[in-house]
Amino acid sequence: MANWVTGTVIEAKFWTDTLFSLVINAPIKPFTAGQYAKLALEINGERVQRAYSYVNAPSDDRLEFYFVIVPEGKLSPRLAQLRSGDTLQITDEAAGFFVLDEIPECKNLWMLSTGTAIGPFLSILQEGKDLECFEKIILLHAVRYQKDLSYLPLMQELAKRYPDKLQIITVVSREQCEGSLYGRVPALIENHQLEHAAGIALDVETCHIMLCGNPEMVRDTRDMLKKMRQMNKHFRRKPGHISSEQYW
Repeated sequence: MANWVTGTVIEAKFWTDTLFSLVINAPIKPFTAGQYAKLALEINGERVQRAYSYVNAPSDDRLEFYFVIVPEGKLSPRLAQLRSGDTLQITDEAAGFFVLDEIPECKNLWMLSTGTAIGPFLSILQEGKDLECFEKIILLHAVRYQKDLSYLPLMQELAKRYPDKLQIITVVSREQCEGSLYGRVPALIENHQLEHAAGIALDVETCHIMLCGNPEMVRDTRDMLKKMRQMNKHFRRKPGHISSEQYW
């Protein structure tokens, strides 16, 4: 049974007309980078809740979450109306296994995300623990339009923090943008553009792939990696090459 506590909004940041972040303060229990909490509002006498990944590092008590407004959604349009001083409900204990402790030993770690699913990767990289076991980390953020790269400045700061380890790749699917790959992630794997941009081969001997995003991207990318690289989904009981988290 979830234990709900009250969180207070410290800051509401609007990136575009549909993308925003909330920074809140709440008495939660310690969590592991990559995990998620449930947020809720009381709407017409009903607690409406959804799961959202932490963007902040566990060592940061400013809890940050990244959202896209779903026009017909029950919760996201209401969350978008919150301002500093407003309150919401949050589970005090985090959940989820999309964490580095669950990743098998590998040389190169690929973090592939779409949209708001960049969150858990930013939490992991901001915390910075257990990164020394990877020679290279490739962080990819795929969006529809360049304006949707909300956290690009933070990603670039992280790249400076880990200059010989972390590489940033951005992908835009609906417009051509300088400095970003164009298209969908599975297609960029199929035509080898992703490997070319990273300068690192996607192979079963050296790589593990963390996938986080919309179910279609996760499914199609997983299928492409299996077809082209003989990579399989990772399980504790049956180690593989792909760990995934779906965002709805």
